Amino acid sequence: MKRYDYHHLNHSKEQQTSKKTLWITLMLTLFFTIVEIVGGLLSHSLALLSDSAHMISDVVALGLSMVAIYMATRHPNKKYTFGQLRFEIIASFLNGLALAVIAVGIFIEGINRMIHPQDVNLQLMLIIASIGLIVNIILTYVLSRSMKEEENLNIKSALWHFIGDLLSSVGIIVSAVLIYFTGYFIFDPIISMVIGGIIFLGGSRIIRESYLILMESVPEKFDLDSIRQDINKVEGVEDVHEMHLWAISTEHYSLTAHVFIREGIQSFTVIKAIDQLLKDKYSIEHSTIQVEHPAIHDHGEYGEQFLLQNSLTN
Repeated sequence: MKRYDYHHLNHSKEQQTSKKTLWITLMLTLFFTIVEIVGGLLSHSLALLSDSAHMISDVVALGLSMVAIYMATRHPNKKYTFGQLRFEIIASFLNGLALAVIAVGIFIEGINRMIHPQDVNLQLMLIIASIGLIVNIILTYVLSRSMKEEENLNIKSALWHFIGDLLSSVGIIVSAVLIYFTGYFIFDPIISMVIGGIIFLGGSRIIRESYLILMESVPEKFDLDSIRQDINKVEGVEDVHEMHLWAISTEHYSLTAHVFIREGIQSFTVIKAIDQLLKDKYSIEHSTIQVEHPAIHDHGEYGEQFLLQNSLTN
């Protein structure tokens, strides 16, 4: 009976630290979101309501992140040969998109409030914002500690969310103080629009990072030309082409390349040497190297030029 091994590498993640961190963060965020919505409605503060909208997106984002972490534990099968790791990136992309949409909504409502100002309950606004500041300091600290232990784009996106929330809480407190001393309620929508800008900036960064992974671009930490030069230095390698490097998920990289090797050298030793180089120097554990010869495998003009150059040097 044939044994089907869908992959020799474990394309799954057991992220116990991230899982625990997200559960704690989700519970605290959900609690404070309810408090902030009620407080925003009672105080008529757009700054509070805009921040609560951000907090709602945080709850949804954290929920998606939790789903992504559980899906990442699933092992590869005949349909999903890379497992479910990519859902982490899809979740991050959706989180960033949600942030951008909410930011636009805050800008629109802020402009409307500037045209039609509303009174604000400063005392209630200040109390809730102060509680929010304490909660966001705690959550930012918890997430930043988790980031040091496990690399995860969802944790990173959540951290950016709560850095934005922390700044939002500071902004709301500043807004309440300015309204108290000046009597100008216009500071409420102005501060809310600043909060919207922070939210949009965070969302756009998450969208960009997840988009690059979804488009299978070369991860920014790698220089493809340097890797190509290193492979060319391996004993027996004469040319490297058709090279691709991409991320399946955070810290899960794959590389494929075709190489021309010197005649008379054992191809398995060349492949082993390249694999070891990629693992030791670049931490790329999933690599597929295809050994070729231009006289056997058709490479068109590229192969002909290579053969001509070789004949001239030899």
